[in-house]
This record gives sequence, C-alpha cells and structure tokens, in this order.
Amino acid sequence: MILKQFLNAKRERGFDPDLLELVQTIADATIKISRQLRVAVLHGHVGATEETNVQGEVQKPLDVIADNVFVAACQTSAAVSFAVSEEQDNEIPVSATGKYAVIFDPLDGSSNLDVNVTVGSIVSVIPAKAASELLQPGRNQVFAAYAAYGPSTSLVLTFGDDVDFFSLNADEEYELADADVKIPSGNAEFSINTSRQNLWDKPVQDYIAASLAGEGVYAKRYNMRWVGSMVADIHRIMHRGGIFLYPNDAEIAKKGGRLRLLYEANPMGFLVEAAGGGASTGLVRILDIQPKELHQRVPVILGALDEVEAVERRYAEAKA
Repeated sequence: MILKQFLNAKRERGFDPDLLELVQTIADATIKISRQLRVAVLHGHVGATEETNVQGEVQKPLDVIADNVFVAACQTSAAVSFAVSEEQDNEIPVSATGKYAVIFDPLDGSSNLDVNVTVGSIVSVIPAKAASELLQPGRNQVFAAYAAYGPSTSLVLTFGDDVDFFSLNADEEYELADADVKIPSGNAEFSINTSRQNLWDKPVQDYIAASLAGEGVYAKRYNMRWVGSMVADIHRIMHRGGIFLYPNDAEIAKKGGRLRLLYEANPMGFLVEAAGGGASTGLVRILDIQPKELHQRVPVILGALDEVEAVERRYAEAKA
C-alpha cells in the first residue's frame, strides 16, 4: 500500500481531508530533501555556511535548503496557518484561513552530513488559527512524523492512534513497510552522549551505572548506541527497543535542556507514546508541558516504557 492509498483509507474513516492533504504535502517535501541529500557532495552542499540560526548554531547549506523546502511546501497549502521552523526566529504566516500550524526541524543531525551518516526531518502538526495558539502542549498534536535519510529513506508517522513505517520505493513513492509498530521491550541498549557523564543529574548517572553493571531493568549488562542524530537513534529504538536520553545536566540547566520542545521533544514523544513507549523529562511527561516560547528547550528521555519509568523512579527517589 502506498501512502496515497493509506491516506485515502483514513479519509474513508472520517479523518479531516485537509489534514490528509497536508500530510501528503509534508511527505512530498521529505522526498525532495532526500533527492538533495543524494547529490549533496557532488553539488558542494557540505561543510558550513557563515550564518547561524536562532539557536546560535552554525548552519549547514542543507539546513537552509531543507528549511526552504518545508516552508515552500507549507505555502502551497491553504490548510496551513503558520510554518514554524527551528531555523527561523519567528513563525511564518501562511494562510489567513489556515487551521493547522506545521512545526518542524527541517534537518536533524546535520553535523553528520559530511560523513554520510543518517540524518532526518521531524514534523509536528497542531490545530492553530492564530499565532496566540502556537504554544500548545504536545498532547494536542494531530499528526507527527519523522523522515530518516539513510541507506533507504523512511517515513514514520502517527495521527496519535498507531505508528506506521513507510519506505521510499524505486518509483519515489512511500510504500507501507510495517503497520501499527510497537517499541519492543527487553533490548538492553541505551543511547546517550557519555562525554557529558560528569555533568548529568545524579538519577541519570545512577541509572546508567546500574545498566552497565547488569543491575538495570533487564538484569543484564547494557550496550551503548549513540549516533548523534536524534532521528537515527529514535529510529533504531522504534525497531529494536531501548532508551534515548538527552538529560538535564549542570552545563545546560540554565537553558532548560538541550533539545527543543516544539521541534524535537513533542513530535518524537507523540510518536514514541503512540508506539507504546514513554516520553519524559525524568520529572514530567513531555506531552503535558505547557510551552512558554517557540524555541524552548527541555530534557528528553524516550523509549521503551519500562526503561523510561525506571529513570522516572530514580528522579522521584532523589526528590523524596
């Protein structure tokens, strides 16, 4: 089943046709980005630009290209009220009659581009007709997805009910590869940047130490897997299980965390929970956080539910 057929089936079940058309538009944008990535080295689209984004990060040429692709895609849809990008200072008004805001990280993990490691795009859709409605908790999302650009291009999406995996076929159409995906339990792997170990909150230090000692949730020694691209790490967890952590630490605490609530934590949390997993800061459910600004950062702990709950217990014990 190709994506168009999948969306038609959703339409027959009463899903909003405007939302479904928007999802197809988003999917088409990821295909355009996939094409750009395939020839990026040949066209000189690697390395860095001389520009920085609102996050203070040096932009790569493909950050800018991917951002332009998504903004242009949003501007073709009368259903879109605002395009909200991690790469832009402020929201971009699109249609005065639009009813959905599209919130996106156009190219996650772009620091890996020069070495041909999997990168991705992350997208969230919320109902919003006015700029004042953009700061909503993640539980209000009506759609979330990520595209993983690796050996193949995958599109993983949810409308909040279940999670479906699509793969880009030889005709450049997304074809359903796996339906109603659930994150497996029992995989003794964690994904975390251990170079920051001495800065982590003590509950995270204790959780990782116990996992390495064979005293974790599954009572066996854990392995570490860290790509440095959130999409790549979450995609692996969706397939194999385990846990992803970018926790609070002493160096980033003043910023609130490392990852962005609207562009990364909320859509990935929506996907992970729909796949039966957990999404937490360690202290609170990510999807319950009331955003205060577009570029707000938060600690992020995602993955198999029993693992996420184990980290939450350590935070609760430390707080008691």
